[in-house]
Amino acid sequence: MLFPEKDFSFSPAKFYKEVIMPSKSVLEQKQAIVADLVEKIKRAQSGVLVQYQGITVENDTKMRAAFRKAGVDYMVIKNTLIGRACDEVGYEAMKENLNGMSAIAIGYDDPIAPAKIAKEFADKVETFEIKGGFLENAVVDANTVKALADIPSKEVLLARFLGSIQGPISGFARAIQAVIDQKNGVEAAE
Repeated sequence: MLFPEKDFSFSPAKFYKEVIMPSKSVLEQKQAIVADLVEKIKRAQSGVLVQYQGITVENDTKMRAAFRKAGVDYMVIKNTLIGRACDEVGYEAMKENLNGMSAIAIGYDDPIAPAKIAKEFADKVETFEIKGGFLENAVVDANTVKALADIPSKEVLLARFLGSIQGPISGFARAIQAVIDQKNGVEAAE
């Protein structure tokens, strides 16, 4: 016998245990990734699921920097792990978009930031695609994410609002001052 110490017989149980079943440490790593993702999704105001295939390293670096600057977590995670996290937080409907090369961007402070940055890069890179997302505990489709991206930021909306109420208030103040000046002028003439 050429290899007396080796057993070359095929056993399905042995094959399954040695080849198909992941090791305990790999399983624990995956469970930790899912638990971390679940915690992030629960804390988040919004998130965007994208297909990142075909993006250059340069564009990917710029995109990641833009996400970081906006306080958005951007992660490339296996579809099965994202799917398990979706199951745990009740976003089962989002699983239908888990195909191809997926990444998820999660926003905590500004609910528009993940959508806005993802749309900006989806417009630049033809193969980069918005698949869907979630907003305030509800799963939304790609069109909703794109519409959300077109909404001005919170700061811009506040500035517009303050500008719109400042005009009438300052006009009112000038009118009151004119009345006061007119009365003071009338009293001085008498």
